[in-house]
This record gives sequence, C-alpha cells and structure tokens, in this order.
Amino acid sequence: MSAANGTNELLVSVEGGAGRLRLNRPRALHALTRDMCLAITQALLAWRDDPAVRLVLLDHAPSADGDPKLSRGFCAGGDVRALWESARVDGVAARDFFRDEYQTNHLLFTFAKPIVAFMHGITMGGGVGISQPAKYRVVTERTVFAMPETGIGLFPDVGGGWYLSRLPGRMGEFVALTGARLDGADCVALGLATHFIPSADLDAVKARLIAAPDEVEAILAAATTAPPPSAILTRQAEIDRLFAADRYEDILDALEADGGEWATAQRAVLAEKSPMACKVSLRLVRQGRDHRDFAEEMRVEYRLACHIVQRHDFVEGVRALLVDKDNAPQWDPPAPGRVSDHLIDTIFSPLAEADEWRPLSA
Repeated sequence: MSAANGTNELLVSVEGGAGRLRLNRPRALHALTRDMCLAITQALLAWRDDPAVRLVLLDHAPSADGDPKLSRGFCAGGDVRALWESARVDGVAARDFFRDEYQTNHLLFTFAKPIVAFMHGITMGGGVGISQPAKYRVVTERTVFAMPETGIGLFPDVGGGWYLSRLPGRMGEFVALTGARLDGADCVALGLATHFIPSADLDAVKARLIAAPDEVEAILAAATTAPPPSAILTRQAEIDRLFAADRYEDILDALEADGGEWATAQRAVLAEKSPMACKVSLRLVRQGRDHRDFAEEMRVEYRLACHIVQRHDFVEGVRALLVDKDNAPQWDPPAPGRVSDHLIDTIFSPLAEADEWRPLSA
C-alpha cells in the first residue's frame, strides 16, 4: 500500500510490516508545513490499531534529481517563512500551525508502537520535534542537531523544554540559549540519539527493518558502530559552571568574567540573539524539569508560541536572518536588562480556556 498527501510533501506507505513516513521537501531541507504535520498525524492514527503495521520508520526522501545538496537535511525545522507571513497579518495561521504541530509531536511521543527516526543530516527545530519522541533515534557522521530559535526571536519549542531540560548538568541551558550545533557523536553521548550508524549503511538497515520489524533492536544493534569521541562533553564542566545562574544577565556576566577563548566566543554568540527569546528559553528549560508529562510541556509551549509569534522580535528576527538576510536584527527590548520579569511573566501566562492547547482526543 502506498499513498502521499496532495502536495507530495510527505510520502506515506506501508512496506512489509513497517509504516513509512518520508519527508519530501528537499529544496526546503524538508521543513515542516502544517499539511505535513496533519498528514503525519493522519497516518499514525490509521496505523495505531492496524495489526499489519508493527513498526514506524521516519526519515526523509532523497532528492528526485539526485542532487546531493538537496539530500543533506532530515528536517531543517518548521516552515518559518509561512509563520512570518501569518505573524505580519493576524497570526491565525501561525497559531493553527503550532497547535497542529504540537499535537503531532505529542502523538509521536505517546505512540505505542516503536518508531525509528533517522536523524541523518540537518536536524533542527521542528526536525528535533518529530525525531526526539521516537524510541529509536539513529544518527550518522553527517548529523547536525540544533535548536537555533533564539536567533529568530523564538524559543526551543516542539518539546525542547522537555528534551533539553533532561540533558546532563546545564547542557540544556547552553544548547537552548546559544543554538549550539551538535554532531552525531554528541547526540549519542547526551542521550539525544540511541544508535550511531554510518550513512552508507542506512538503506540496508531500513530494508532489514521492513523485512523483520519485530527484530528492530537486534537489527539496529548489529548495524551500530562506536561514534567518535564527543567534543561537547569535553566542555561539560565549563558549561555547568558558566551556565549555572538562574538569571540570564548572570550567565552573561560569568562568561565575561571568565575571559577564556571559549567563554568569550559563547558571549559573542549570545550578543547576536534576541534578549527576550533568551530569557524565555532559559525559564522554559528550568521550568521543564518540573513538568509532569509531555502534554503539560506542550501546553506551556503553545502559550509561549501564541504570545511570541506576533511580537516584534520574531517578525524582525525572521526578516533579518531568512528574508532580507542582512543578519542585523534590531531587537526590542535591545538588551537583557531591558527585558522585564513582567514581560516574561506575561509571555508565560495562560490563554483563555477555549484557546489552550489540548492533545488529540483518543
């Protein structure tokens, strides 16, 4: 059986005992649209009680014309340009996108059948959101993992507050604030991935999984190789020390006071980020450690998304980095000290009851 959604952005099929979800927007590095999220949800709901589907494989389709440049991303995130266009009008489509995307994230997180996500290539933002819920998360030597949202006035959403808050020490704060890029070895070391498999072996592994879906653990274990040493783990002690403060300004002061080459580089990175987005992200990671379940995480993140998407920093950040590409965003407020606790409290405040996020009903 094989089917695809109307725009061919997501290829949906059942092969052997495996349901397959293949992202298919190569020229956009498979960035997620609302239609893609809805199609993922529709497929998962159809497969939930289908005995013929015993395993779900989530990856990206290769470029039809064979261009390797178009096959370098698993998923670069959400369709930020579409969100930006909505934010400049009334924000309705943007809020609809976040609601549906987060319902997809939650369904993946709670799906009873095992899911294997192949985080091969660029895995950022929305790509993190659809891969991290999977029981099995495969990385390769070409994996590039990041949550770079503070650079566009947003925050690490799609469950970022849950996943990053559960990284060792203050690694979550570091990744959320700086948008640091992690490779496959880093992902395995931090628990963001379960298996490291050379990219040349992926097609054969997928074929074996399709043929014997009940042997998923043995197949992945047999294909796994030892990753290189993790570079980010060598910085764990520095990260734990420099990103320990509860106040964003204190983290900046710690980086300034350290004066070392690495700390100075991180301070320079943070100088380019939205101060408002950084304060929101820091609170989200800290608060995420106390969230009782993933639905609570998604409910909080939806509030943040609704409050932020039409604020100046998101509109300006996308303009500067992705539309005009002048890389010179003018943040408002322009400095961390000007971002009041009241503003952050407002962004975290509940929505009207009818507008709050809810998971899909059973």
